[in-house]
Amino acid sequence: MRLAKATTNPHRIAVDDGERQRTWAELAERSTRVARLLRDEFGLRPDDHAALFMQNRVEFVEIVLGAIEAGIWLTPINWHLKADEIAYILEDSGAHVVFADPAHAGVAQQCRATVVVAGDELDRRLAAASTEPLPLDGPAGGTMVYTSGTTGRPKGVKRARAASLGAALDNIRNYGSALGLDGGGAHLVTGPLYHAAPGLFAVYDLMNGAPLVVMPHWDAAQALRLIATHSVCHTHMVPTMFVRLLALDAALRSRADLSSLRLVLHGAAPVAPEVKRRMIEWWGPILVEYWGASECGVCTLADSAAWLSHPGTVGRALPHCEVFAVDDSGGRLPPEDVGLLYCRHRQLARVFEYHGDPEKTARAYLEPGVFTIGDIGRVDADGWVYLTDRLSHLIISGGANIYPAEVEQVLQRHPAVYDVCVFGIPDDEWGESVKAAIELAEDWAPSPALETEILDFARAHLAGYKVPRSIDFEVRLPRHPTGKLHVRELRDRYWRGRERAI
Repeated sequence: MRLAKATTNPHRIAVDDGERQRTWAELAERSTRVARLLRDEFGLRPDDHAALFMQNRVEFVEIVLGAIEAGIWLTPINWHLKADEIAYILEDSGAHVVFADPAHAGVAQQCRATVVVAGDELDRRLAAASTEPLPLDGPAGGTMVYTSGTTGRPKGVKRARAASLGAALDNIRNYGSALGLDGGGAHLVTGPLYHAAPGLFAVYDLMNGAPLVVMPHWDAAQALRLIATHSVCHTHMVPTMFVRLLALDAALRSRADLSSLRLVLHGAAPVAPEVKRRMIEWWGPILVEYWGASECGVCTLADSAAWLSHPGTVGRALPHCEVFAVDDSGGRLPPEDVGLLYCRHRQLARVFEYHGDPEKTARAYLEPGVFTIGDIGRVDADGWVYLTDRLSHLIISGGANIYPAEVEQVLQRHPAVYDVCVFGIPDDEWGESVKAAIELAEDWAPSPALETEILDFARAHLAGYKVPRSIDFEVRLPRHPTGKLHVRELRDRYWRGRERAI
């Protein structure tokens, strides 16, 4: 892989996961060896598929870079999935080879015959592979991330690629710079690399020269230590990480050295306004919120000043995009009206496609270059975008549309609420009624009196039909490391055995 610092700073550390390190020279050489392993030993051709099934470690980065150089589609697999879900992804993607860490090699081997295990086996194979880079005028590979899927099976997302490897590398560097990931200092990887946001943001910054500090798993206190130790400049976080950071001991927070931080990108889930304000007060105006998806990357950005001036916004469209809302018939809505959000890409007619599913791909497009990722929201007269909810999360009760995110934001303001999920459950009279699942803050205990108090609080801030009918107090909500809630895990308890799920 062409990494400028492999020449200018070959012996400096490029990737550090706490146990293993790679210098820039080692990373460049090993990623090229990965590309050659895929092409020469395994015989994969451009547009063939491979998979990656491992936790955060340096080999993950090497394999992603190698797949890009080899022109291969690489599918990172969520290691929280069950064996049948993993088998489905491997079968659906058509992966010819799976790279796995020792902890997950057994599961991968049950699903596929060709598994390469990180550590001694991968090192041995790479030592025998060629170090001759593939040509820049050859095809570029990319990651094919599987969507989480709210109904049915998830699908692999293929983003549009550049015409050549050289053009793709230029695009990666330019895109990173546009997001503030200019390689100006160390980048802290806080989330799972298999997820599009932390994984790709890290690659963008790396390709611009940022060394990566990779956390094997999220730990709020450890994140503060790593920021100080490695003089971290850039990172990506999700709102639950902010909540965990703010829950740390006040003395520990006050001692934290955050002087090197210049940019904290955040997205993937809604953030409570109070949480964001407290983070800006603590860390300064370095939080930049984005809206986007695995399908399309980043569509909008809002820096801290913009968000404080327009509370709740997820930003304005990037120069290559236009964002607008439509009604049920696909007609464009005027400013401030809530509807399904669409994004127009000004250069590409096909921004992404769903692997092996032309019908789902077609449904995502209103017309060439104009697509939706299923979010409901509004755009004001100045172009600021506000999200209401996901279309798939919509609760329809007595014919009225209820957006769970709105209810969740109110409930999060109650001091007893540490985390919350709102969803619809069957109701013979209304079709659906509103249910809240709540994880309580420390020193609060569930009780009928507390349930009444929280519901009364909601009634004071919401229209009556939006207020949950009841609360389930959970020890811990099933929140994914990326910040997203496994809503179906909570919702399916109530819909199991019914003919419909809405």
